[in-house]
Amino acid sequence: MSGFDRVIVVDWSASKAPSPKVPSADAIWIAVQAGGQTTCTYHRTRADAIGTLCAEFDAAILAGQRVLAGFDFPFGYPAGFASAVTGISDPLALWADLATRIKDADDNANNRFEVAGDLNRLFPGVGPFWGCPAAIADDVLPAKGSTRHGHGMIERRKIETLIASAQPCWKLYTTGSVGSQALLGIARLQGLRERYGATLSVAPFQAPDTPIVLAEVYPSLLAAEIAARQGVDEIKDRAQVRLTAQALASVPGKQLDVMLREGDTEEGWILGVDHEDTLRVSLERAPVPPLKNDCFALPPGVHWTPVDKALAELRQRLGPVVGSETVPVNMALNRVLAADVIAPRAHPPLPNTAVDGYGFAGGKAEGVHDMPVIAAQMAAGRTPDFEVPSGSAVRILTGAALPGGVDTVILQEDVQRTGDRLSFHGPIKAGANTRAAGEDVEAGACVVSAGRRLTPADLALLSAVGVGTISVRAPLRVGVLSTGDELVAPGSDAGPGQIYDANRPMLLGLIDRLGHVGVDLGHVNDDRAALLGRFDDAAARVDVIVTSGGASAGDEDHVSALLNASGHMALWRIAIKPGRPLALGMWQGVPVFGLPGNPVAAMVCTLVFAAPALAQMAGAGWSAPQGFDVPAGFEKRKKAGRREFLRARMRNGRVEVFQSEGSGRISGLSWAEGLVELPDEALHVRPGDPVRFIPWSGFGV
Repeated sequence: MSGFDRVIVVDWSASKAPSPKVPSADAIWIAVQAGGQTTCTYHRTRADAIGTLCAEFDAAILAGQRVLAGFDFPFGYPAGFASAVTGISDPLALWADLATRIKDADDNANNRFEVAGDLNRLFPGVGPFWGCPAAIADDVLPAKGSTRHGHGMIERRKIETLIASAQPCWKLYTTGSVGSQALLGIARLQGLRERYGATLSVAPFQAPDTPIVLAEVYPSLLAAEIAARQGVDEIKDRAQVRLTAQALASVPGKQLDVMLREGDTEEGWILGVDHEDTLRVSLERAPVPPLKNDCFALPPGVHWTPVDKALAELRQRLGPVVGSETVPVNMALNRVLAADVIAPRAHPPLPNTAVDGYGFAGGKAEGVHDMPVIAAQMAAGRTPDFEVPSGSAVRILTGAALPGGVDTVILQEDVQRTGDRLSFHGPIKAGANTRAAGEDVEAGACVVSAGRRLTPADLALLSAVGVGTISVRAPLRVGVLSTGDELVAPGSDAGPGQIYDANRPMLLGLIDRLGHVGVDLGHVNDDRAALLGRFDDAAARVDVIVTSGGASAGDEDHVSALLNASGHMALWRIAIKPGRPLALGMWQGVPVFGLPGNPVAAMVCTLVFAAPALAQMAGAGWSAPQGFDVPAGFEKRKKAGRREFLRARMRNGRVEVFQSEGSGRISGLSWAEGLVELPDEALHVRPGDPVRFIPWSGFGV
């Protein structure tokens, strides 16, 4: 789509020693996007990274493919620097010069500070390079940028003046030291130029018409979008190269070609600047990292899993499985926000009045006050274009911006007006009945954070600060499948040994109330081949599969048998009542939740385990149920070892429980208004004792 067969993005490092063996931040990460797949690799040294890049370039050339390789460090310096060093303004001549100066060993040992000092000696005064360990700082290469003077170079390239967060290329040490990355990186890239010759070009210094094109990138252009799509426990640097590569690979070829030809041909340019919206749209088409096939695997020897342990494992192992899209704010109700929303304008944008009345300057002491009223009126929506003279008042209506000379408003009910004169009794405080600009929301503030399921109030807030469109997660599609020979559809004829399928309508209803899209996958008998076909079909249609029945370890438990056969299944025996068996697995990359067949247990396990897990996979984050302690209206003894959930409802300030704990009593679900949660340990509950009651709304339904 992009005109390139492979898109590579590199997060560079200027480390003086090999990075840690365990993948970490502030090291070298390389993402390769090719054939619809993304591969990310971690590199401890620059030499190793260059070796990987050469292997990618060689393979592409052999296959007749084109490669775009982006690097996150400056490709150039402010105008005049190349001429001062080489005698000509050609930035690639500067590349060749730097390559002769830099010594960068295979173990990352390098001489960048010495080279920076040598370059500084070519300029009058002190600078332009700065930043180094205090032990080696001197009058040629200072440790602080504030001690430079008289070197004659401007501080930033043109492109860096357009991006507030971009760092200047002169800084060599500590946070944001892209200067060291540039010195070492340019020298390494010059080696690639020498190796590949006419088959390689550098944008925007050269026309990007060659098989291999190098470009400068800046992943922070998409910081909010990348943060929203970062995988659970994924290192930020890895997420940045992965998602930037995916975004660039999805840009239409002609548009990417235009982007590569833009920019300053002496100072260099960052690919994608002024095309951020294009990159965001492209990123929305990028694939979400799949869950691991073994994400539900339990450690050897685990037989019974406490509820809290099971929940913690699910929270740690699951991440978003849906992409994102841009929608108008008025179409975003109940959608999950994919990226933080920053207020483009303050609310209110100007100081204004909270009441109908009269505005003037300053507070007034006790006693009677009299002042003239000017021949003007301020109403909501009007831009103040006049000033109220000191000692005078102006008629002003609710919501109107305060004109110059007004900071206080008195209610019209508290004044007497005769002609063009106004009288009232004090005291009144300065600033009374007014709202300050931005007192609700300041421009640039985060108004709604990623992961929130948007409410009507959120839509009002977003609209009030001028937001028209937002990035939201695609709806989570949850397929619901019932299994078992004993089930028949409600309304049909049922034999003596058959029962009506109560689980599927219940689960589809729960999924809808949880804010997801339920997909009815129907019912399948205890036929393993038929179930396999239904799983294959579902995997192409939904993001998550939820089944009821067949999740234990019996002869007819085909759900767990199929997942076992695929090698990606774990039977979690959870210490819970009702419930216990929960089959968790992966089918063709789609997570499967195998619920118990008993409707009461199926509903309890959905609320306790599936609801927060589905929220996490929808991008909304983990949703713990919200309960509260209330006096018990019942007596109950329980043994230690299992968490128990009782169908319950509130009456007369106390919580009562359903008369039977039988897990087959579906009527208790309809009778109840929530669940009482009893802890794992032994307990004797007496009337009046505090117990935890979780209403259905506390589960999000």
